[in-house]
Amino acid sequence: MIDTDYVIGQDNFQGKMFFSVDLHGKVFGISALLILLFVVLTLALQEEVSPLFNGMREWLTNNLSWFFLSAANIFVLLAVGLIFTPLGKVRLGGAEAKPDHSYIGWFAMLFAAGMGIGLMFYGVSEPISHYDTAMAGITVENGMRTDWAPLGAAAGDAAAARELGMAATILHWGLHPWAIYAIVALALALFSYNKGLPLTIRSIFYPILGERVWGWPGHIVDILAVFSTLFGLATSLGYGAEQATAGLHYLFDVPDTNVTRVLLITAITLIALCSVVAGVNSGVKRLSELNMGLAFLLLLFVFFVGPTTELVSDFFTNLLSYATHLPALSMPFSRDDMEYSQGWTAFYWAWWISWSPFVGMFIARVSRGRTVREFLIAVLVVPTLVCVLWMTVFGGTAIGQVESGMDDVANAALELKLFMMLSHLPLSTITSLIGIILVMVFFITSSDSGSLVIDAITAGGKIDAPTPQRVFWALISGVIAIALLLGGGLGALQAMVISTGLPFAVVLLIGSFGIIKGLMSEPRNQN
Repeated sequence: MIDTDYVIGQDNFQGKMFFSVDLHGKVFGISALLILLFVVLTLALQEEVSPLFNGMREWLTNNLSWFFLSAANIFVLLAVGLIFTPLGKVRLGGAEAKPDHSYIGWFAMLFAAGMGIGLMFYGVSEPISHYDTAMAGITVENGMRTDWAPLGAAAGDAAAARELGMAATILHWGLHPWAIYAIVALALALFSYNKGLPLTIRSIFYPILGERVWGWPGHIVDILAVFSTLFGLATSLGYGAEQATAGLHYLFDVPDTNVTRVLLITAITLIALCSVVAGVNSGVKRLSELNMGLAFLLLLFVFFVGPTTELVSDFFTNLLSYATHLPALSMPFSRDDMEYSQGWTAFYWAWWISWSPFVGMFIARVSRGRTVREFLIAVLVVPTLVCVLWMTVFGGTAIGQVESGMDDVANAALELKLFMMLSHLPLSTITSLIGIILVMVFFITSSDSGSLVIDAITAGGKIDAPTPQRVFWALISGVIAIALLLGGGLGALQAMVISTGLPFAVVLLIGSFGIIKGLMSEPRNQN
């Protein structure tokens, strides 16, 4: 335990306004004020801010893609390295700590919070996109590549394009994102359960800043975590709204307009409030397990009615392709596939880094009692394998359809590709409806989990703050998603997630030193 005079919540404002509050005045006040100002200006100046968002996204990805790729590589090396060192024997919560949740419940909550909406949105669209661009080959204009193909493409070679396309997809859903989540979760769990510090991002910096972490340096770290989490969450909610609207338009001819998206975000955010009020065990856990069950059923359906034998073979082929192409795909420098590395990979790493306070803190809260080695292996390997399986089944089935001449799958918009793929399988109306339900419930669990995490940060590390504070942050996340969609669409969402991911990547890189220092001070002979 770290010997500090700081008491969790000692700087909080406690009182009653319209309801009871228990919040860190500086972190909550500055975060809420700046966020509300951002929302008002974005909604008031929609036409003016749209080109600003797009320009910001292009500048950041064009000039700093090397930084995002380098940072993600460092997190992978750190996570893998800790597994094979004696530090892996440290148990989160102490030598006598026991896990709070079964493996099934643990994995269900982890997946629902971590990548739910993304897997639904990109499960078909990304493999198809990389396959198509790889097949099309390299395009050069004015001495620069303008195509979106990964690496050197595979012009006209369907088998090579399929392997390269799947490897390029798995890169974004495999070891790198889960390593980012794992490092943040490990740090939070270690400094909270083993060191007795508040469950906030600032606690990671205690080995570096000492008691100064309770002052303005720590306030700034936590405020950055709030911004990062909110915009990362808003990006996912925006993607979910896009896909759900597209699915409803496809199935029931619901107008595919911003009005529909706004109404959808509003309705689902209000439903999420019910889960917020119910709490983690009654709300998030049950919804997560429901969603995992539905997702598993949809996965099995596509697997068995699709090209089953080919998909089994493709799973191992895709794993091998991923391992083979991983060094080149993750290389930060000397790349000529700029559109892929900057437009896809740099955005993904910024998105995952923005999500990391949210997902990391949520994973930390449900991972007490695991050893560091058990924790890292579980968070790295198991989700990666499941993501490979998901992308193989959905992406592989869609690529097979395109190779059979079903061009509508390839030509559909990103948010509609899943439904076009399902339309060529039996019971397409039912499975498409299940897909929409999955997106919506993932939306709810993400909003619920995100508000839980942001509330803990803005309450000075308290995890039992008054429920209305979580309600406030759940509402704010929905409002931000609406503001960004109206103020520039998906481009605006991507711009803000990259801009908040950048400073938080620096925070995590510095905090990685604190993790190692903290683990080295723990007993290493624990079972």
